Amino acid sequence: MTKRDWYEDSDYDRAAEQTDRMARMGWTAALGLTGLMGVAAIAAIAACLAAAVGMFYVVMVITR
Repeated sequence: MTKRDWYEDSDYDRAAEQTDRMARMGWTAALGLTGLMGVAAIAAIAACLAAAVGMFYVVMVITR
């Protein structure tokens, strides 16, 4: 007989824990990437608005 009993589930438990860890890591990475993309989109919108205000300012100074 082997050293392990017939009801030994340690391999299954270890695999289930590893799967749970990898799933949490995957969700964390996906949420982090989504958050970074959101921040980048907001920064791009802010930059476009700043450029538009700057162009408006230049046009108003030239036509004065």
